[in-house]
Amino acid sequence: MTEQATLDAYGMLTEPATLKIQRLLPGPVERIWAYLTESDLRRRWLAAGDMEMRVGAPFEFVWRNDELTDPPGQRPSGYSEEHRMQSRLTEVDPPRRLSFTWNGSGDVTFELEPQGEAVLLTVTHRRLPDRSSLLKVSAGWHMHLDILVARASGTEPTPFWDSWQRLQQDYDRRLPA
Repeated sequence: MTEQATLDAYGMLTEPATLKIQRLLPGPVERIWAYLTESDLRRRWLAAGDMEMRVGAPFEFVWRNDELTDPPGQRPSGYSEEHRMQSRLTEVDPPRRLSFTWNGSGDVTFELEPQGEAVLLTVTHRRLPDRSSLLKVSAGWHMHLDILVARASGTEPTPFWDSWQRLQQDYDRRLPA
């Protein structure tokens, strides 16, 4: 059995307000680093937004989740077509580590570790403010990373919104209250 087959797709809490989630992606590491840092590539799986690659640099994430998959699935009521968030880079160590603020709900670190021809991506989201945010963010990272795996592998991802809503229910059952 390969490591990819045994890698749990679900995130886990490493502390009460810290989510850790991993994915094994086709390398090389520089290619995956580009998916994390280049707006045109990042918008295909997460959110657009130009980043000046220096500690302290502000940037804006721009989510358009309806554009991530075709079809996008049914967007829940109360969610707009676009969401914007101001962020700031807190660590830049190409092509291994990137950290930034997640305005209003903690901070995020991406770590890349080459594993043969693959790359292990670890996402750690710290200081999630409450359970509602934890469930939305857990399902969000899970789905966004599934889309990244599909994009990096040349396959089609499942509809974003339908999967995200199902994953929120999964995480509600899996994560301690």
